[in-house]
Amino acid sequence: MDVELLARIQFAFTVAFHYLFPPMSIGLGLLLVVMEGMYLRTKNELFHQMTRFWVKVFGLIFALGVATGIVMEFQFGTNWATYSRYVGDIFGSVLAAEGIFAFFLESGFLAILLFGWDKVKPRTHFVATVMVALGAHFSAIWIVVANSWQQTPAGYHLVQATSGLRAELMSFWEAVLNPSFLDRISHVYMGAWQAGAFLVLSVSSFYLLRGRHREFAQASMKFGLVLALVASTLQLVTGHSSAKGVAENQPAKLAAYEGHFEASAPATMYVVGWVNERESRTHGIGIPRMLSWLLYGDRNAPVTGLNAFESEDLPPVNIVFQSYHAMVGIGSALILISLLGAVYWWRGKLWQATWLLWIMVFAVLGPQLANQLGWLSAEVGRQPWIVYDLLRTADALSPTVSAQQVTTSLVLFGLIYLLLFILFIYLLNEKIQQGPEAVPTEGGKRA
Repeated sequence: MDVELLARIQFAFTVAFHYLFPPMSIGLGLLLVVMEGMYLRTKNELFHQMTRFWVKVFGLIFALGVATGIVMEFQFGTNWATYSRYVGDIFGSVLAAEGIFAFFLESGFLAILLFGWDKVKPRTHFVATVMVALGAHFSAIWIVVANSWQQTPAGYHLVQATSGLRAELMSFWEAVLNPSFLDRISHVYMGAWQAGAFLVLSVSSFYLLRGRHREFAQASMKFGLVLALVASTLQLVTGHSSAKGVAENQPAKLAAYEGHFEASAPATMYVVGWVNERESRTHGIGIPRMLSWLLYGDRNAPVTGLNAFESEDLPPVNIVFQSYHAMVGIGSALILISLLGAVYWWRGKLWQATWLLWIMVFAVLGPQLANQLGWLSAEVGRQPWIVYDLLRTADALSPTVSAQQVTTSLVLFGLIYLLLFILFIYLLNEKIQQGPEAVPTEGGKRA
């Protein structure tokens, strides 16, 4: 394989592994705020027990997120030096803001969150919980700003430097509020909330099926189910808005999402299918003209298709098509699971619905798969551009890096990340098996 493909595989691998953890920390952080807030309001020790247990899980997830996130930044200099010079003026400001407004906030209060239970007042600890949750959400903002700028550049002009063209920042806020940012950050947040909610649902369902910590599990499940239902439903709204933005700003990507080839014609929305790129045809089950109606409210509205672009400006269509539809399918399943859980809870039968509890145990994988597939379809759909319509991926590589060097580092990363993943699963399982701390009784003893 050539250097470009190897470098892309390495970056995709490290990003995908890292992105297992930030969504869970964002969603779980929000739930921690609600749980601890309920404890302060009601003084119910059950809520205190819930918060302490999930804080331990949050700490483990946060540690893995930090450890795996650092690696990505080094790759900008080692494998993508030309790209780094090109976007350095833009990304320098954005990543500095992420460090100042997000990471310092999150890490600064993390010690109080993890170790301050008996050392600070309850309200002080709650403030720390809120600050850590806000830090996690703020961190996502600046990372998504950087990625969104690659998709829809704004607030810059190009200047000629000794090393070649580079983008120079003209307006910080125009760059931040680029055309795709709001759609993308809202979509990311809903996916993160789902990841946290379904983690709580999975562990709670496991306890109920094993007949352990029933009161804790039922209470935790109620919090997780409410957030899962809200986030899953809103994900439809943010996804629709994001698709409309892609149609306007990146029409080739939107055409790849649905395998739409005709240069300008009403477009079908496919449920499942397969794209034959050689014949420029899509085979599958779809609803004729539905994509036109969803985008423009008119079944006869033309949608720009892949044939409107030069072949060298198109992404690998079938990969984008399959990953996009798999994401949508999983998202739909998560909505169904959330609705079923809410209905059974309302009818008072959730704790006895063994089949649904088993589904919820394994549904923790759903948001993770959907998040990964969403990023895959978005990033591969942007190809062959690393900065849309400005810099091609093939032109962004470091001129001196070799295929052998990238292969060696990729293998080493694979081994290290495998060990980290095994360690994470082992420690997470240990915390789940230990379960929550016993709730103090009126006499002060643990029950």
